[in-house]
Amino acid sequence: MEAATGGAHNIRAKARTIREREMNAKTLMLTSVALAFSAVPVLADTSGARIALSNNYAGNSWRQAMLTSWETITGPAVAAGIVAEASAFTTAENQATEQAAQIQNMILEGYDAIVINAASPSALNGAVKEACDAGIVVVSFDGIVTEPCAWRIAVDFKEMGRGQVEYLAGVLPEGGNLLEIRGLAGVFVDDEISAGIHEGVAQFPQFSIVGSVHGDWAQDVAQRAVAGILPSLPELVGVVTQGGDGYGAAQAIAAAGRDMPVIVMGNRQDELLWWSEQKAANGYETMSVSIAPGVSTLAFWVAQQILDGKEVPKDLVVPFLSISQDTLDASLATTPEGGVANVEYTLEDAVAVIDGAM
Repeated sequence: MEAATGGAHNIRAKARTIREREMNAKTLMLTSVALAFSAVPVLADTSGARIALSNNYAGNSWRQAMLTSWETITGPAVAAGIVAEASAFTTAENQATEQAAQIQNMILEGYDAIVINAASPSALNGAVKEACDAGIVVVSFDGIVTEPCAWRIAVDFKEMGRGQVEYLAGVLPEGGNLLEIRGLAGVFVDDEISAGIHEGVAQFPQFSIVGSVHGDWAQDVAQRAVAGILPSLPELVGVVTQGGDGYGAAQAIAAAGRDMPVIVMGNRQDELLWWSEQKAANGYETMSVSIAPGVSTLAFWVAQQILDGKEVPKDLVVPFLSISQDTLDASLATTPEGGVANVEYTLEDAVAVIDGAM
């Protein structure tokens, strides 16, 4: 009887120990989850927020990658209840008037924040001011707006242009003739990069720009434009670009049977692949630079944080993404076919950028 009683006592003791262990494990798990959520600076304030992306143009691989990045980051954010909606809209034409009308529609539809890649730095200011007056948070990126009520996220596009000429001065110290391929006419980014390129030529006067064409940041457009101007140009030592145009320029120059100059690339996969092939075949050397398409995801998180009550400076500057001869292979390996070398931002990344700017 005593043995039976002792056995039952031992069983009950073991059961208590198991329950205590289970409770401790559950407590530890819940504590870990709580700590994980407390590390993410999101309040419940934005769970019902609706954010819209207003995009003025989608006619090249960079813009397509930008939209894909937006979906990649915002989809899970909506699913997790961080925001209620994060829809993307692109105008049919790259016209400021059309984008202004799009923004006005977003105001009427009651969005809490509008993230804008703008067709013009100033032509949208009226619509942006209307949005701000309606209590809507407006965050512009890449193609930024100058309306003071809006936030702006950009790289130093002038430096991106000037740095290309500085690089060429390092590999071609004697200088020579350059062809400039510009982006989409009338867009802030095009004007800024071109201004930087001309500043670079003023700094390194051994170079001369002997021709300029608009490639619209698209390989096919750039190829046609370069093919059209080549017969009127002297020998070229370099081609300065804005992104999405390097491979098209190379194709046009090769088809014309001319010596291949140093073409600055723009982080597109076809450019990197061509560069890699030329590097393997004859030691071809250049560099590549562009703004990462994933800057759209930074703009999304910045808008979310502003809605969440975080103090955010009106102007945020992010570094451009450069690829060198040494990092080419690794960058190419992680860039999808038809895509662009990219960096996407998490909420924690965005908070770090904001805090760093403060």
